[in-house]
Amino acid sequence: MTDVAARPEPTVIQALRSPRLLTREVLAGLVVAIALIPEAIAFSIIAGVDPRLGLFSSFVMAVAIAFLGGRPAMISAATGAIALVIAPVAREHGVDYLLATVILGGILQAVLGLLGVAKLMRFIPRSVMVGFVNALAILIFTAQVPQLIGVPWAVYPIAAAGLAIMYLMPRLTTAVPAPLVAIVLLTGAAVVFGISVPTVGDQGALPESLPALLLPNVPLTLDTLAIIFPFAIAMAIVGLLESLMTAALVDDITDTPSSKTRESLGQGAANVLSGLFGGMGGCAMIGQTMINVKASGARTRISTFLAGVFLLILVLVFGDVVAIIPMAVLVAVMIVVSVATFDWHSIRPSTLRRMPVSETVVMVLTVAVTVWTHNLAIGVGVGVVAAAVLFARRVASLTSVTRTVDGETARYVVEGELFFASSNDLTTKFAYHRDPARVVIDLSRSHVWDASTVAALDAVQTKYAHLGTTVELEGMNADAAAFHRRLTGGLGAGH
Repeated sequence: MTDVAARPEPTVIQALRSPRLLTREVLAGLVVAIALIPEAIAFSIIAGVDPRLGLFSSFVMAVAIAFLGGRPAMISAATGAIALVIAPVAREHGVDYLLATVILGGILQAVLGLLGVAKLMRFIPRSVMVGFVNALAILIFTAQVPQLIGVPWAVYPIAAAGLAIMYLMPRLTTAVPAPLVAIVLLTGAAVVFGISVPTVGDQGALPESLPALLLPNVPLTLDTLAIIFPFAIAMAIVGLLESLMTAALVDDITDTPSSKTRESLGQGAANVLSGLFGGMGGCAMIGQTMINVKASGARTRISTFLAGVFLLILVLVFGDVVAIIPMAVLVAVMIVVSVATFDWHSIRPSTLRRMPVSETVVMVLTVAVTVWTHNLAIGVGVGVVAAAVLFARRVASLTSVTRTVDGETARYVVEGELFFASSNDLTTKFAYHRDPARVVIDLSRSHVWDASTVAALDAVQTKYAHLGTTVELEGMNADAAAFHRRLTGGLGAGH
């Protein structure tokens, strides 16, 4: 992370007044637009729809999120994660039901944003965030592999040249984004020398007209809602999760804050607009965002807006030119992005030696599940659950019960946090048959957090009562005492 005293990022007004900053934003938007085209086409194929739906969605979402989003310079467009979620709708019910699903998913995202779902980001541990980032880097890299298998030999030198340009050029100048230079030079070389390699045009047909406003032709009935709602809620959750975590990553890279609630509302509005203009919906794109922020140095909403505008111009006006860009160049761009995205510090031997084993386990588990399922929501969900379980186990092990006997009184001092993981075996810590007639349980060094603990304390008192022993609880703080009074004796039998 950069120093907290770093200079604030430029605003849109400052960028518009500075030729240097504006040039950087414009060129960054152009690079992202070029990189978006084959991805949008590929994701359309995954969703089982015409490539135009992915391209229209990318245009609408990029432009909309530039105004409505909470994280400047982040790119939102059609994504593989959303394509996988909504693919069954298009396959089983048709495009109109898919568009209705996208619109409903956007509405649900806005509702979740209003309900404060963005605040749940604070419950995602750092180890899960690192796993999320590393998994994304791996997925970005592995997504390029099919473009390097079973292809003409010329693909490999073009890809290698692209990598060389992007690694060496920043050492000479950063005035022009290295990815843009690689795309222009290598596309020109392929044309001049007549090199036959797979191109962007081979990925699918480009649209020839502007997207039009439309309403999905579906019956407005409960049956329709029953069909689309499960997919819409899944789309809303997956899209928000990926977008908010990408926003958090950009916050860290740029050392600037962003509004996660506004981002949630912006994602929802962008998806509604995407559906109304015949798009397949989407969310934040980690790969293109890294091209924009890290590879090209963009920092404002201008680059996001122009990425959408340039995308539309490129496919409508310069479609023939875009179609001849070798896929090998874009593969090289994405490989550089994946290497830059991966948190190499997290796997250094020195880091692993210092890091608690549980943190490393959570990070590796998040990576493994995300890469295995190709679903960020599942990977992050498993990581959060694993982190919670390991944390509860670690805290539970810090709880202790110490017994002393003074004449006719046995005193038990309980230390640590008392909750389900630490209190379930609390009843085994007492010497019921060996204790005198009076027992004092000192809770001044602990805290009662849940009903499981109250039930455990009730069970201890019940066991002693059967032996005719008097039990006194003392030392609880005001909150714990009030919680205990509210629940004690009312949790049913069996305790």
